[in-house]
Amino acid sequence: MAEAHQARVLKTIEDMVQSLERYHIRKMQGLMFKCSAECCERSVDSMSQVHNCIERCHTPLAQAQGLVTNELEKFQDRLTRCTMHCNDKARDLLDSGAKEPAVRALMENCVGSCVDDHVNLIPSMTHRLKENLNSIPQ
Repeated sequence: MAEAHQARVLKTIEDMVQSLERYHIRKMQGLMFKCSAECCERSVDSMSQVHNCIERCHTPLAQAQGLVTNELEKFQDRLTRCTMHCNDKARDLLDSGAKEPAVRALMENCVGSCVDDHVNLIPSMTHRLKENLNSIPQ
């Protein structure tokens, strides 16, 4: 049943990332390519100047990708800590002599709660990411 929980989290995160990519990142990519093309059209600039211009064009997109990556890593870390807590509780229960079916039930309920709690955090994480993405100067 852990696979069902994992699939639920992955689907929700995937939907969020696709939405961010479609409505925010893709626009930034377009601006980056247009900006980079304009850099390449500067025939009087040196190779170094054109390279620096292109680097400046890439900066907002790199910042956006860093924001999303950082937020997803924090989310994953929190979810991992929650499930590790469930593992600890299950191990403690086994060590105290509980039967395997009871431990499995505890583990299933605990992991289910972790997933519910963290899936419920995704809308606020999405909102925060959208605000941060919109605040990146283009």
